[in-house]
Amino acid sequence: MNADKRLFDVLFISVFAAMLGLGIVGPLLPIYAENLGASGLWIGIIFSGFAAARAIFMPVIGRLSDESGRKKFIVLGLLAYAILSLGYVTAGSVYSLTAIRFLHGIASAMVVPIAMAYIGDLSKRGEEGAYMAKFQVSFFLGLGSGPLLGGVLNDAFGFSSAFYAMAGLSALSFLVIVAFLPDTEKRSPSEREEKTSLRGIFSQPAVPAVLAFTALNAIVRGALLVFMPLFAPGIAVVPGQIGLILTVSIFLMAIFQVPLGRMADRGNASLMILAGSIVSAASLALVPASTSFLGLFLVACANGLGSAGMMPALMALTVKIGKNIGMGTSMGAYNTAMSLGMITAPLLGGLVMDKSSIDAVFILGGGIGVGATIVVYLLTRRTLRSVEADGLS
Repeated sequence: MNADKRLFDVLFISVFAAMLGLGIVGPLLPIYAENLGASGLWIGIIFSGFAAARAIFMPVIGRLSDESGRKKFIVLGLLAYAILSLGYVTAGSVYSLTAIRFLHGIASAMVVPIAMAYIGDLSKRGEEGAYMAKFQVSFFLGLGSGPLLGGVLNDAFGFSSAFYAMAGLSALSFLVIVAFLPDTEKRSPSEREEKTSLRGIFSQPAVPAVLAFTALNAIVRGALLVFMPLFAPGIAVVPGQIGLILTVSIFLMAIFQVPLGRMADRGNASLMILAGSIVSAASLALVPASTSFLGLFLVACANGLGSAGMMPALMALTVKIGKNIGMGTSMGAYNTAMSLGMITAPLLGGLVMDKSSIDAVFILGGGIGVGATIVVYLLTRRTLRSVEADGLS
């Protein structure tokens, strides 16, 4: 138990530091790209490139980590984080910044999904939601704290300081992992074939449902993160208030992870996914009805609570699936679905905005999200419940 606790603490601290670094530079990156001469399209490409790299490489890396051990991947990923953080500072063009961002996405594919696979391996039967929810706190606290810290560093020490901070935090995570994280056991040849077969992955109950709900949630969250800052100035909400709204929304997801993870373990996962997805999508449709900071703040909080309601349940089912197909493979698939959603949101939202209006982005996105949630749930509720019940039996 002590060894498991130490492993959990090492991964928690390391992922928190890595996500804090990413959060620090996130709000500053569009400004940096614009200073290099990036158009709106290129800014979208820069952001999508990070998610695209994750989507491409996470399934491969997750599967390899099941076969040959996990530590080498997370160590290499964090080392690349630190080096690439310095590359941002020296990027002299939009093209080099795009390349660095894509490489950073590959490095990210080696860190978070592999850390999640470690925790999934640790989780006990019937406690998958609680284990993963507790670990997810590190992700959301780091990502949510980053924008505030990045603003402080930028104001106090200049633009480049945020990237140096990301490099330092990544290097710290790298050293902690090298010194204290044990490796996982390698799979035998027979286990490799069984655990990593694509046919085996998609023949598992609830895999398509979990991936569909994960992608839906990512699309809704992505639409809010990308287009809400464009909507806010029209109702006299200033950038500082936008940062506060997004930070509180992310913090709400962190605060409710653990209690809702325990709720998912008690047999409520499928209903939590349904309710959380509907609340999250419906809140997106309410953005155009906001006429003040308070209104937009409440809508973003509802969105965060909806995501908080479904994510621990999705993670619990992902862990249960991972115990059959390989935890790295399962976490890679989960994170790939999330990345695909984050790629889809800005592309489709931008197309709708160009053809219609920014209000239409939220109304159509929310309406389609609610409808898709209900359809997917009705088609897959039996398999969701079967996987859920398997962890309780």
